[in-house]
Amino acid sequence: MSGMTREEVESLIQEVLEVYPEKARKDRAKHLVSNDPTVEQSKKCLTSNKKSLPGLMSIRGCSYAGSKGVVWGPVKDMIHISHGPVGCGQYSRAGRRNYYIGTTGVNAFVTMNFTSDFQEKDIVFGGDKKLGTLIDEIETLFPLNQGISIQSECPIGLIGDDIEAVSKKKAAEYGTTVVPVRCEGFRGVSQSLGHHVANDSIRDWVLDKRDNDDTFQATPYDVCVLGDYNIGGDAWSSRILLEEMGLRVVAQWSGDGTLSEMELTPKVKLNLLHCYRSMTYISRHMEEKYGIPWLEYNFFGPTKTIESLRAIAAFFDDSIKAKCEEVIAKYQPEWQAVIDRFRPRLEGKRVMLYVGGLRPRHVIGAYEDLGMEVVGTGYEFGHSDDYDRTLKEMGNATLIYDDVTGYEFEEFVKRVKPDLIGAGIKEKYIFQKMGVPFRQMHSWDYSGPYHGFDGFAIFAKDMDMTLNNPCWKKIQAPWHMASEADEKIAASA
Repeated sequence: MSGMTREEVESLIQEVLEVYPEKARKDRAKHLVSNDPTVEQSKKCLTSNKKSLPGLMSIRGCSYAGSKGVVWGPVKDMIHISHGPVGCGQYSRAGRRNYYIGTTGVNAFVTMNFTSDFQEKDIVFGGDKKLGTLIDEIETLFPLNQGISIQSECPIGLIGDDIEAVSKKKAAEYGTTVVPVRCEGFRGVSQSLGHHVANDSIRDWVLDKRDNDDTFQATPYDVCVLGDYNIGGDAWSSRILLEEMGLRVVAQWSGDGTLSEMELTPKVKLNLLHCYRSMTYISRHMEEKYGIPWLEYNFFGPTKTIESLRAIAAFFDDSIKAKCEEVIAKYQPEWQAVIDRFRPRLEGKRVMLYVGGLRPRHVIGAYEDLGMEVVGTGYEFGHSDDYDRTLKEMGNATLIYDDVTGYEFEEFVKRVKPDLIGAGIKEKYIFQKMGVPFRQMHSWDYSGPYHGFDGFAIFAKDMDMTLNNPCWKKIQAPWHMASEADEKIAASA
């Protein structure tokens, strides 16, 4: 329960919407709801994955961000060209803390920015020749790269550059993989389409490379981790558990991942899907073409981690099931000690979330393990199937908001009065100035990992460190200080 009745939540929503013109008010009302866990399909009560209203300051990203920034960018042994003006690539460079093992500039290129640096003449005359020259330079300067992806920025689609023709020509010339990705930022309504486009490009240009390769020595326990971008080392802490229970992780997409791992994925026995939103498309493709089942799992907090480990083990034989229980028993004292230490300090604290990908629902269990309550959540670019899952995770009459605007989020926080907010960098400093404890939950606020049992210890420490920091008693929102000054002036008059 959020502490508010359904009537109070619905009244709050209507009150916040009053500031909008009638047309905008009607549109935004479709994206805000008081949760009913008994609803089977969210589309009956909530609209999502629709174009944001101009002028309302959406916090979304673009298709290029979904492809280059999320799916393709962390593949460490490939070079990812931001094809267009320099700004998009530079702004998206090294922002998500996708950790990797390798030597930067030699056999790993995640934190480097490669751009065709479009100028006015390239817009007028086209950039195909410039792109070809750039690939020539890359092959000369960085000969250990295993492949190249071409991440299209907005001008590419507008002027009609034929990046597919350039890719085919250069791939044949150098005997390498060159992947054209039509992820122009103006496409779609958010970065979500960028995920889909990136998945499709992997399907069309990568996955069938080893269909006829019989040199791979398969085992009955081969799995692939999909949708883990190794933020702060997440994939590593997850992989430890999977390998300790006897599974062989053949590939992980795409944090600390390689092109070779992606090519080998069609040979695994099970795809393990962490970020449902960004990798569900390729999971379904591999199920249809290669007959590989996929399972969505959640490694945030011990409760969900244990549930997921057992669900994964159920796909395999009794030896894996037995090892799974051994792993759970091994780590039980560790995570129980974390709960014993931090739960008394966090019990009853209330959290509001607003993030992308899987986090608005996946992290709920981790907070609940610490005795905390999530009283509001929403997605920047969620679809109806994301909300279908979220409704069941949230309590009755709690606040759910899709593509929430800056104004709406601030007003909700003022009324709901959460003890902690978990959102993105755009919201961080606003709420900190309001005196509300805040964690940046896109890239773990320079911390992590948060996945698995090891990650839970760091997660709990970070929440405690943030919530119980004495600095919040010294911070007052500017508008509160202004009102106090006005009262003093009025009293002295």
